[in-house]
Amino acid sequence: MSSSTTPSTSPDSMPPSQAIVEAIAARDGVDVTDVVPPAYEPLHAVVDPEALDALFRPIASGAPASRNAVDTRVVLEYEGSEVTVYSDGNVELSDPSTGDESTGDPIGE
Repeated sequence: MSSSTTPSTSPDSMPPSQAIVEAIAARDGVDVTDVVPPAYEPLHAVVDPEALDALFRPIASGAPASRNAVDTRVVLEYEGSEVTVYSDGNVELSDPSTGDESTGDPIGE
C-alpha cells in the first residue's frame, strides 16, 4: 500500500475521532458523510470518541495534553485497519495483517 500525507490542521478544528473517520473515508474514496452505519461500524463501537478527544485536547498552555508525555499514542482496529493516533497529531491507518501503512493524516502542529 502507498503512503500519503495531507496538510496539517489544528487539533481544535479536527479532534482525533473526526480525523479517524476522515482517514477511513479517504482510504475508501468516499465522502466523510458516507462513513455511517450500516455501511460502516460506528466509531463508538471500538473507542469512546469523547475520551479519545479529551486525551489529545489542548490544555491551558495551548499544547495538546498528550504532548506533555513522551511518545503517547492510541492504537485500535476500526473498519479493517489498525488506526494509530500519535501525540504529534498524526493519524495512521495500516493493514493489521501486514503492518503496511496506508495513510498518514496529520491533525495537528
